[in-house]
Amino acid sequence: METPNEERELTLLEKIEKDPDVNQSTLATQLGVAVGTVNWHLKRLIAKGYVKVKRAERKKLRYIITPEGIALRARLAVDYVEKSFSLYRKTRQRVREYISEIQGAGYDRLRIVGKGDVADICRLTCLEHGIRVVADKSVPALQVEGSKVLLQMEKSS
Repeated sequence: METPNEERELTLLEKIEKDPDVNQSTLATQLGVAVGTVNWHLKRLIAKGYVKVKRAERKKLRYIITPEGIALRARLAVDYVEKSFSLYRKTRQRVREYISEIQGAGYDRLRIVGKGDVADICRLTCLEHGIRVVADKSVPALQVEGSKVLLQMEKSS
């Protein structure tokens, strides 16, 4: 998947494009990171020529995305979409393989342990293949850990 730095930079560029007068504190809150992290990223983007800074008022700054910054935002957005679809396809393929294994063992239902987008992909793939998703601990489980999906065939306690 995309690195956290690329994801943060994409989000920063999008937020700055939407509101050039946004301050670092607000950006930090929106990204769920420390102000120092936002400052580091902004300095990096400025040093590389993707963002310019102008003083709007005595203590207020205005961030302006340069044409190079717009191109970077577009590239990061395309990379994000491509990596997301790659994760989606790989997860679906892995779950289809697990479904074959589960069906070969005589099961027509399973449980999903975990939450998030990858768990949702698992759930949709199961439903698409006629596998019921249940809470019964006596059936096999798909364990979702981040972007990984593991099959647990033995009964969990």
